[in-house]
Amino acid sequence: MSETLKNGLILLVMGMGFVLCFLTILIFSMMIMSKIVLWLNKIFPEAVEEVKSAAKKASTAIDDAVAVAIAAIMAKRS
Repeated sequence: MSETLKNGLILLVMGMGFVLCFLTILIFSMMIMSKIVLWLNKIFPEAVEEVKSAAKKASTAIDDAVAVAIAAIMAKRS
């Protein structure tokens, strides 16, 4: 094997190893932070607002225009 190919393979393995180590550390730190946040939510719960039921949807200008167009077509056909 040539020296350049050996150096390339070493660099490849080292780079992939660093990425694997970083992702492993990232996953474990996220799991730990998730447990900390769950613990903090038990101590300091958030206030939950009640959502009132929405009123009946008011007709929009587009709905009115569609109704007028349908009425005009029906009037023209009869």
